[in-house]
Order: sequence, then C-alpha cells, then structure tokens
Amino acid sequence: MTATPTNIVFVCQKNGGKSQMAAALLRSVAGPEVHVTSAGTKPGTALNQQSVDSLAEIGVSVGDEYPKQLTPEMIDAADLIVVLGAEARAPETAGVEVETWITGEPSDRGIEGMERMRLVRDDIRARVEALHRRL
Repeated sequence: MTATPTNIVFVCQKNGGKSQMAAALLRSVAGPEVHVTSAGTKPGTALNQQSVDSLAEIGVSVGDEYPKQLTPEMIDAADLIVVLGAEARAPETAGVEVETWITGEPSDRGIEGMERMRLVRDDIRARVEALHRRL
C-alpha cells in the first residue's frame, strides 16, 4: 500500500458474520487511530449468533453493530475496502484499494457449529492482525 489507511471498510454479502467479525477484531487491536466500518452488499436482518459468540470467547465484542447496506459514501470515504468471501463485490473506485479475503469453508470438510465458526474466526483474526501490522 502506498498510504496508511485510516478508514477501513469490511464488506461481505449479508454483513452478519465475516465482515462484522473482521471489523470487531480490527477495532479491538487498532483503537481510535483507525476508523472501521462493515457493510453488506445484500445485508440480512441480524448478526450470526455463532459469530458473535466466537468473538466473545476471545474477549471481543461487536458492540451495538447490526447488518447495514454498503453505501457510495462508505466507499468514497474508504482508504481500503476488504471484501470477505467470493459472494460480495465492491465497486471499483478510483483511489480506493480493494483486497479480497477468501476463508476456506470448514463445512466443506464436514466441520459444523462452533468448531466451524472458531476456524473461520481464527482465519479472519490472522488476516486482521497482518493488516494491523501493515497499518
């Protein structure tokens, strides 16, 4: 990256799990120096409870977050957009860097429930920590 991002937007399709997890994890390590937002391209109506619970296991809270629509204003204000998963797409915007993070789906290997969510959380956590080091 050429400039230090200060406004990070995490995007997934429903904004109920992966992007919310990434945002909460970055907030927990970056503090106020980084403005963190998450949004969805087709947001659902509620957060994934297992996502919330898996974060609570490591002392991270999503706070009062809820699924929200990705807006042109969020995109324009972003220094970096991180898309989580192959289902969502962020529009190309001049001057805004876009990264895509693909987490292998544990359920494809027969891993379900909280064990699945912990694997997803830990993959996202490692990526967030690497991003934080870059910042």
